[in-house]
Amino acid sequence: MHLRWIALAGGVGGAVLVGAGVAASAPRWRGPATDHFDGRRFRNQPSVERATAGEILRWLVTRRPPPWPEVDDAEPGPPPPREVHGNELRVTFVNHATVLVQVEGFHFLTDPIWSTRCGPAGIVGPKRVRPPGIRLRDLPRIDAILVSHDHYDHLDLESLRRLDRAHRPRIVTTLGNGALLRRAGLADVVELDWWEQASAGHGVPITCVPARHFSGRGLIDSDGTLWGGFVVGGPAGRIYFAGDTGMGPHFEEIRRRLGPVRLAILPIGAYLPRTVMAPVHLSPLEAVEAHVTLGARTSVGVHYGTFRLADECRDAPSLEIEQAIAGSPEAPDFRVLGFGEGLDVPA
Repeated sequence: MHLRWIALAGGVGGAVLVGAGVAASAPRWRGPATDHFDGRRFRNQPSVERATAGEILRWLVTRRPPPWPEVDDAEPGPPPPREVHGNELRVTFVNHATVLVQVEGFHFLTDPIWSTRCGPAGIVGPKRVRPPGIRLRDLPRIDAILVSHDHYDHLDLESLRRLDRAHRPRIVTTLGNGALLRRAGLADVVELDWWEQASAGHGVPITCVPARHFSGRGLIDSDGTLWGGFVVGGPAGRIYFAGDTGMGPHFEEIRRRLGPVRLAILPIGAYLPRTVMAPVHLSPLEAVEAHVTLGARTSVGVHYGTFRLADECRDAPSLEIEQAIAGSPEAPDFRVLGFGEGLDVPA
């Protein structure tokens, strides 16, 4: 995100935009060095060579992405059930990386965003092209929220404040995001390092797991907070939310340490051009490969069709998932749900 600030600064009001970029920066994590934290910055483990600042700037300045439709006025989906019972597991796609997961006695959201834009103060940044599939007021009780990293399309403070007022959920996030969240008035926050576990209430364990990505909200906070995914346990089976991630050995390590999952929630969008996106975002084909590696019973694709963040067409992720499934000898159960569509996940 900080590179978008630099690109804008080269155009108009450079000094003003640079100042705003500094102000938008999030507090950095302060803690002892580890194999993925050098005392100031987090890093992927094993390391991955991301696109350079020059390569990203060149892409941002010269890109000619295909047009997306203007904002449509699609109606939201029906309210989800107030609860599910027994071994039932229900997942509802809201938009972008936001899903509602319901198991008996426990409901949680991932990376919730209901705002019109994903950017500083809600006035700059990509604008949504499709309304949320579920109205915020139609949600059932929310016990917990998983926040995978601090990018604006995943950590949306306004949505989190609204959810906190309505539900008082526990927010489980990665190292370093607690300072930003508490500064915004959100008190019940748990920060986790990779492979650390905490309870989200109702006796449900949540384990933070590695991802291959990066972090930053402004100009001077690059990689100052951790990124990751989560595995949610419980009697209904394990649920994996990947957050944002590129391909890597962490999928195999997650299965080895924690076992196969009943449901995997995997990103499938914002993947072109691969020269820039491959280190940090799965392609649809890679998402299907990750599904197989994880030993997932069912996977649901997210991170598509809401904000134009990269250079693929809006419908490309779902079309490529269909092609990948058709070409796979293992016939994976990988679903791309419509906005507001719910799925009862097979046991």
